[in-house]
Amino acid sequence: MSGKLKEVRERISSVKSTMQITSAMKMVSAAKLRRAQQAITEMRPYSERLARMLSNILSNLEGDANTSLGKARPVENATVVVVTSNRGLCGAFNSNIIKAAVQKIDGDYSSYRDNGTLSIICIGKKGYDYFRKRYQNCKIVDTYVNLFADLSFDNVAQVSKGLMNEFESQLVDEVFVCYGRFRNAAVQYPECVQFLPVPKIEDESAGSDEDKSTKADYVFEPSKEALLERLVPTILQTTFHKFVLENHASEHGARMTAMDKATENGGELLRDLKISYNKARQESITKEILEIVGGAAALEN
Repeated sequence: MSGKLKEVRERISSVKSTMQITSAMKMVSAAKLRRAQQAITEMRPYSERLARMLSNILSNLEGDANTSLGKARPVENATVVVVTSNRGLCGAFNSNIIKAAVQKIDGDYSSYRDNGTLSIICIGKKGYDYFRKRYQNCKIVDTYVNLFADLSFDNVAQVSKGLMNEFESQLVDEVFVCYGRFRNAAVQYPECVQFLPVPKIEDESAGSDEDKSTKADYVFEPSKEALLERLVPTILQTTFHKFVLENHASEHGARMTAMDKATENGGELLRDLKISYNKARQESITKEILEIVGGAAALEN
């Protein structure tokens, strides 16, 4: 019985230590989430405004908008950018993003995966560790694995600039980005979006009657082609930066939620262990009392 009591005491001590760790990680993630949420909240209106501006310009152009980053061509080489986190302990956050990327790769890009013309750019160690072991036929790029060490616009823009240079050089014909989209601290979901060539923005904005009715008469100086060649790369860099910030905020939201749930589960387990400990202790005391009473009765006889 003493061995059982010692085992339960050790488990209670272990659960208490684990709860201290999960509670501390929850507070750290909550503090980081506030900063990350503020960053994405400030970025979203700017990014969406740029996209609306480009959409309005393209909708008023005569004919097709010719930009080197928007010209679709037959796909011979494709790239998938997978944005995960460097650390775990954030629930199913990383696995959901990886699952969405795998679905895209094994579905639309299965032929490119098999013939070795698919490149996977990993931002975050969790995605890199997964694809490095399981997709050996693909080119796994680890140049930007530690991008989260510096999330400034100039640093993140190196990735988008590299992708645009490869697209313009026809080294890659299509680029998709898989990342975690942030809704709130409790809800994050994976999303795979086309990055290059630039999607037909005028088609996406055609659903609103207000957008259809507002026509602006633009005067282009020096020319609409030169304007788009400067405007589209800027918008793409801003959009990619938004993807990374969304993923960063989602990571901390998922980790805070996971650690909060772990602390709560630890509390429930601790209560059950204390009940078990008290029952075992009562059994031990009862057994000792019975032994004393039995010994006293034997002496009387």
